[in-house]
Amino acid sequence: MFGREKIEYKTPEQVACMRKAGLVVAAALKAVEDAAAAGLTTADLDAVAAAVIADAGATASFLGYEGFPATVCVSVNDAVIHGIPGGRVLADGDLVSVDCGAIVDGWHADAAVSFVVGGEDAADPRDLALIRATDDAMWAGVAALASGERLSAVANAVDDSVSEAADRDGARYGIVEDYVGHGIGTAMHQPPDVLNYRTRERGAKIRPGMCLAVEPMVTRGDQLTHVCEDDWTVVSSDGSRAAHWEHTVAILEDGVWVLTAEDGGAARLAALGVEIAPV
Repeated sequence: MFGREKIEYKTPEQVACMRKAGLVVAAALKAVEDAAAAGLTTADLDAVAAAVIADAGATASFLGYEGFPATVCVSVNDAVIHGIPGGRVLADGDLVSVDCGAIVDGWHADAAVSFVVGGEDAADPRDLALIRATDDAMWAGVAALASGERLSAVANAVDDSVSEAADRDGARYGIVEDYVGHGIGTAMHQPPDVLNYRTRERGAKIRPGMCLAVEPMVTRGDQLTHVCEDDWTVVSSDGSRAAHWEHTVAILEDGVWVLTAEDGGAARLAALGVEIAPV
């Protein structure tokens, strides 16, 4: 937890720089999802992202970060986050989460997506429901940034959304608590923490100039996780499949702007009654 460490507030001009990084991340994630197919390895997906980032003249946030050896994290099935790309061969029906970060002119952006290899026809319907539940929860959290006073509003919105999805789907969903969202800017991970579950903490006051990564991680079972022998890959302790969605969001004087969404978050937020406020 970041505790009371100082929050970095951005000017509109700095947010515009982060938007450039965000669009690179969006392009890289789209390219990876479009390329993913049975028979490819997770290292192949990493190469796709690396090429997009390099072609844009950006730098990968993850490569070398605390020793991480790749451009993106690729987490498959029961892997929640921080999967190291390598020789694992993908199969139709695999649930894949890809987390990507990029730096432009010293400013970071970070996002993640989850999808099923082979598309809906190859997917277990329970995996599709999990992906939808996690994605919806992320957007509920983003929308809360537009109207909430403190970051507890984000945590409550994510938690409520996952609970509603579990009731709707007749499923058990576990919100991972060991890993949370975060501030982002001149470093990939900054204060404050952005929780995905209810606590008694009020959290930091939401103020213009904040840039935050909202990223729920949800399993089809228990919320408990552990780290594998590679010291990176985090898996669900009960072996249940997991999904991970993330966007980098700027809070501005007139509202929010999703820096890692191609449309700035306009479509999804409009459905939640929120208008974006681009620089």
